[in-house]
Amino acid sequence: MRLQSLSSTVPLALVLLAGAGRAQSQLSQSSSPPAPQASMLAQKPGAAIITLDEAVQMALQHNHNLLAARTVIQQNKAEETTANLRPNPVILTDSDFLPVFQPSQLSADYLDNTAQWDLGVSYLFERGKKRQHRLQAARDQTAVTRSQVADNERTLTFSVASQFVNVELSESTLELANQDLKSFQSTVDIAEARYKAGDIGENDLLKIKLQMLQFQTDVSAAQLARVQGLSDLRQLLGYESIGPDYDVAGSFDYLPVQGNLEDFQAKAMQDRPDLQAARLGVTAANSQYGLQKANGKRDFTGEINYTHLSYLNDISLFGQMQLPIFDRNQGEIARSSYAITQAQEQKISVSGQVMTDVRDAFESLRANDQIVGLYRSGYLDQAQQSRDISQYAYQRGAASLLDFLDAERMYRATQLGYRQALASYLLALEQLREAVGTRSLP
Repeated sequence: MRLQSLSSTVPLALVLLAGAGRAQSQLSQSSSPPAPQASMLAQKPGAAIITLDEAVQMALQHNHNLLAARTVIQQNKAEETTANLRPNPVILTDSDFLPVFQPSQLSADYLDNTAQWDLGVSYLFERGKKRQHRLQAARDQTAVTRSQVADNERTLTFSVASQFVNVELSESTLELANQDLKSFQSTVDIAEARYKAGDIGENDLLKIKLQMLQFQTDVSAAQLARVQGLSDLRQLLGYESIGPDYDVAGSFDYLPVQGNLEDFQAKAMQDRPDLQAARLGVTAANSQYGLQKANGKRDFTGEINYTHLSYLNDISLFGQMQLPIFDRNQGEIARSSYAITQAQEQKISVSGQVMTDVRDAFESLRANDQIVGLYRSGYLDQAQQSRDISQYAYQRGAASLLDFLDAERMYRATQLGYRQALASYLLALEQLREAVGTRSLP
């Protein structure tokens, strides 16, 4: 049934004007489109509801990959203890001229007057301040590890925030799907009443009922996305740290960001932990170079012995040191010097990567901000107004089924597109926070 001509009937004009007036009044109630809130779905008693900040803190405390990475710091601290240890002294003892093959001669007098007894202590004296260089190199490596773990925390925070936004999107999409299903169910009920009254044919009624399948499918898909999103988020938080029946609490709304690209890049150059790790890597490489030069110094071993032989009681002093003719640790010294150049190049590379990451994230945020702005500038209200007019007109026989279903599809597509654009914007915001290295943007 096609839309009738306005000139053919006065009731048709009244219907359209009434529907348009109702939709226009809805537009005038708010100057900006309502934010799609994440639905607070029914929870079991005692189920936890967490915010984004709480989720980040839980992940930093309970994520097992991060906890495993933090043990590397403790391992490095233990290596500092090892590096600061001094060599152990060596006790030496021996006995000479024992009558092993003539045991009959063994007596106290023989042992006192004929056998020789020696007792001594030797110690390795490290030259070139090796212990101090070992300790400094170990401490510098610990500092690098701390920054690397902090970078793991930065990456984990971004993963948690991104997954949190995905859960919010799935819940908002599920809320929209339930609203659409409930609204279209009323249309089906009216269509059945009109069919019984003979106002529409069976074919139109079947088309409307078949359209219900799309709404029911949308609800099922949104429910699955929500369950999977919460499950993936739980893994990031630490599987045992929270029960399976938890939910998230967030506004899922537009958050304007102030600041320019130069401010964000300057902040990133100051706060990015991976850049800090690269800078400390240069320091650690220099410490290793100093250690290898110290290792090139030959150590001295001193020994003192006490000797008892008959009536003699003597003290003997010994000392030994390698002559650095062939092995002066040339290879390790050369290798560690090249490692300094490597660390410097890596620092420059990371520095450029930081600037690139911030620029890419900033441009992504700005592009998504423009898209969200287009939706909020009036397209959301126009899509709802068009759907309301078509629904109002169809339910009263003033519009065709094709026009109504087309308006319904356009409304659903616009609402879903806005939610996806908003999620993309929030994800871009989290990407910018990760690129800068802090959740507190300037």
